[in-house]
Amino acid sequence: MGLYQVDKLMGEARRLARDYRLAMGKPLPGISAELAVHDACRLLELEAAPAGVGGYDAVGRGRREGKRVQIKGRAIFDEGKSGQRIGQLKTEQEWDSVLLVLMDESYEPYEIYEGEREDVLSAVDKTSSNRGKRGAVSVARFKAIARLVWTRENGAEDDEVWDNQVRR
Repeated sequence: MGLYQVDKLMGEARRLARDYRLAMGKPLPGISAELAVHDACRLLELEAAPAGVGGYDAVGRGRREGKRVQIKGRAIFDEGKSGQRIGQLKTEQEWDSVLLVLMDESYEPYEIYEGEREDVLSAVDKTSSNRGKRGAVSVARFKAIARLVWTRENGAEDDEVWDNQVRR
């Protein structure tokens, strides 16, 4: 299947996921994860890992050459809702960084953040013991420890000097 056909298929998956949520009042299970892997690979020069590889979803090319990356996706339907979490992190397996693909209500990506293994594991350790054991981190916490690497408005943000400090 060619790249054009895959992009067309993913566009249709976005439409179906949006329509499902509107009709059923809840998200279609698993769709944000699949879309996140597709979008991260397409937008950040990654190659999807073969099926069955544990610990990571893609391997970097270009700037991220050889980097093993877990990819998490989160559709944000209500910006005001606090406590939103990313999917369970594979803390015991081999990987180098985690990408968080944030999507709007139409399942279109609008921001991608990257957290390095050491920072992510430290954040997991600081969560409550039960959540930490499951590898759970909130979206807000992940954004605080990660760097913004892509936006819908500007594309790749990798060339800027990273500063995760709150601006006042």
